[in-house]
Amino acid sequence: FLLCLNKSVRNLQESLTKYSVYLEELRRRLLFLTKLFVVVFAVGFFLTPPAIRFILAHIDIQGVTIVTTSPFQLVDLAMSVGFFLGCIVTIPILVYNFYSFVRPGLLKSERSFFVFSVPIGLLLFLIGFLYGCAMLYFATKLIAQVNLGLGVANYWDISSFISQMVFTSSLLGVLFIFPLIVTFLIRLGIITVDFL
Repeated sequence: FLLCLNKSVRNLQESLTKYSVYLEELRRRLLFLTKLFVVVFAVGFFLTPPAIRFILAHIDIQGVTIVTTSPFQLVDLAMSVGFFLGCIVTIPILVYNFYSFVRPGLLKSERSFFVFSVPIGLLLFLIGFLYGCAMLYFATKLIAQVNLGLGVANYWDISSFISQMVFTSSLLGVLFIFPLIVTFLIRLGIITVDFL
């Protein structure tokens, strides 16, 4: 038993030595992405007050009063904005780092598909996000008018209002990328056209 265990430990050490260069490279890239996320999070956190002023200056919904409902709500909103901005900036860089890490192991056709799909995916996400913002803006105007028609006052919580707008718009952005995801899954053979 001890001889078998000793052999397994040696095999594990040999494997770790063999792949330590790759693991170190992964660790270096993840550390860089973590630092970048923290910096962008801090920038987003501290730029939230001007962003709120900008948003409130450009939202023209009749009969709506946007309020805070707790003393720390703006801090919570600033953290959400920082997190969202950190994700928006870090995810494309994460995709690039992933691609540069696996690039040597990809076939030429796989590399060209990846290089082609990433910019299109970012563009589709942006289109979906902007489409979501526009549709939600018109929907909130309609909802505000319906509420006023029913005699209900519109006091909207700023954190919920902005968070829901950004979250829903982001989901629409991801939905716009769905055709690329399906194409990728078909090329990998995970799903088939007959299944769809």
